[in-house]
Amino acid sequence: MSRLVVVSNRVALPDETRAGGLAIALRAALKERGGLWFGWSGRTVKDVPGPVHTLADGNVQYATLDLLREDHEQYYNGFSNRTLWPLLHFRLDMVDYDRAIYAGYRRVNALFAERLAPLLRDDDTVWIHDYHLIPLAALLRERGIGCRIGFFLHVPLPSSDLVAALPEHGRLFSALSACDLVGFQTQRDLERFQDYMRLFGHGRVLEPGLIEGPGGRRFRAGAFPISIDTAHIASQAAAAVNKPAVRDLRTSLAPRQMAIGVDRLDYSKGLPERFSAFKRYLTRHPDQRGRLTYLQIAPVSRGDVDAYRNLRHELERSAGHINGSHAEPDWTPLRYVNRNVPHATLTGFYRAARVGIVTPLRDGMNLVAKEYVAAQDPADPGVLVLSIFAGAARELDQALLINPYDLDGVADAIASAATMPRDRRIERWHAMMEHLRAHDIAAWRRDFLQALDAA
Repeated sequence: MSRLVVVSNRVALPDETRAGGLAIALRAALKERGGLWFGWSGRTVKDVPGPVHTLADGNVQYATLDLLREDHEQYYNGFSNRTLWPLLHFRLDMVDYDRAIYAGYRRVNALFAERLAPLLRDDDTVWIHDYHLIPLAALLRERGIGCRIGFFLHVPLPSSDLVAALPEHGRLFSALSACDLVGFQTQRDLERFQDYMRLFGHGRVLEPGLIEGPGGRRFRAGAFPISIDTAHIASQAAAAVNKPAVRDLRTSLAPRQMAIGVDRLDYSKGLPERFSAFKRYLTRHPDQRGRLTYLQIAPVSRGDVDAYRNLRHELERSAGHINGSHAEPDWTPLRYVNRNVPHATLTGFYRAARVGIVTPLRDGMNLVAKEYVAAQDPADPGVLVLSIFAGAARELDQALLINPYDLDGVADAIASAATMPRDRRIERWHAMMEHLRAHDIAAWRRDFLQALDAA
């Protein structure tokens, strides 16, 4: 079995206690095969970046490098998050393109290639992650790297017409043809990529999942829906029932039910629309007045960017208006929290919620939806209200699937979830949970790496 080399924007070092499910899965793959995890150190410097920092943990080596402040600003805050992020989430109106920040993005990818290439062996398997590093495989090939390379895009891919609106789109996205395998979250993302390569990328689709790039190089592409550590989430949620924070939450709600939403504060999550839909629920279903409290946890994200600051202010105004119009002396309909909650506690919150509300306008997968399902009490599970525009909707089809732009539809789904009989809730939950047990995070990384080994 060849050595595995994981490359990502950030590296989850072995002493980091806040590593998420993806980081844990990648560490498991690295320990299984032995390998290297390479990426940015999280530090910026004023002058020339220093040498690669290395740390060994058993048969796994971690290698990180610092970035110049200007490079990081252009590569990460600039092109990755002000250009690619909105583009890939279908928000062409929010794309901020500038040749200088694109040059910075290319420059950092070239630095990654320059520092990584000497560390690679001919029989390595390289696994590159996400939109920050789209050009990296091609830049490694330019430096003579011939080992197997895979790339996985964690976010959605928009239609080919939207991708083609980006200046330099051909140079950027056709660079993925340097990979041996390109992975996407859903079959629909894969289809859009094939359309792009055929219509704008000067390539050919030889058969579904087999593409010829503009230079004649053939590579594979496939859908590999990412998942969660299902068994761990279920166990964690059951244990969290006894945590003081979970007990206090239940006490503060009694005897009312709870709906919960947990999202990074980002415009792709559809939070203004969700707040409006909850307000519509309160007016369309007066018979349920006072029976349900909606808890929205939305930690601040990229707070130095105007669009995110404006979003936070909009949500604060909306929450105040909803509570001002509908609250009673003993009931606040909407609780809006801008702080992180420890994950072990959060799974207990999921378990306490009769309704899980996951209504992004566009999402590659959305693991909150899967975690909510895995966290439920098998004897009395809650109901998931899920956007059709989340990748998870293609797997969790026993959720109440909604269009997040249809406020009346979301409002009615919340009402249906809050009143659904227990036998129907159990039936729906059981079908989704069986799928999550069979398709957990370990199965995801095994499926991708097996396909890459075979490519």
